[in-house]
Amino acid sequence: MRHKEGANEPDKRVWRRELLAARNGLTADDVREAAVALARQAHGLPELAHARTVAAYVSVGSEPGTPALLDALRARGAHVLLPALLPDNDLDWGAYEGEGSLARVRHGTRMALFEPAGPRLGPDAVTEADVVLLPGLAVDARGMRLGRGGGSYDRVLARLDRAGARPALVVLLYDTEVVARVPVEPHDRPVHAVVTPSGVRRFG
Repeated sequence: MRHKEGANEPDKRVWRRELLAARNGLTADDVREAAVALARQAHGLPELAHARTVAAYVSVGSEPGTPALLDALRARGAHVLLPALLPDNDLDWGAYEGEGSLARVRHGTRMALFEPAGPRLGPDAVTEADVVLLPGLAVDARGMRLGRGGGSYDRVLARLDRAGARPALVVLLYDTEVVARVPVEPHDRPVHAVVTPSGVRRFG
């Protein structure tokens, strides 16, 4: 995919459309096998191995799968936080206590999300995380992440900055989604690492 210097939001929309089309071409077996490999690679990441609190998310559809990773983190004793989407696209957080602690929630016409069914801990709960696992569609050689465009994780990252929190930022992707360069905007910030089914790459 080509990149233009000074890329803006329309450029990001083109990228998102093409990347989502590629994901939608994956079979259920592709997604399942990648999720197992992703969990294995992430389990070896020192930041996750030593984290007491991890802010994560529940993958949906053809996203790189997270359920095996969530269970592995919880089995290791980590406190796992999962997001709950608020009406303004900000994120609240709740604790993951196993598959039975999730509720399927539909937000308008969007895809239904799996969110924590227990008590809400507030949007600032993420500032206590040692690692924040970020969803995305691509990451480039600079560590710049291309998200879905909803802005929820831009708010999370801004909240971390305001709180002076410095968790490890890790994006979970398929191997083909690590690219040379993605379009960026001034508010975008790099992640520290990407985990794919075939390995880990660090930035900066």
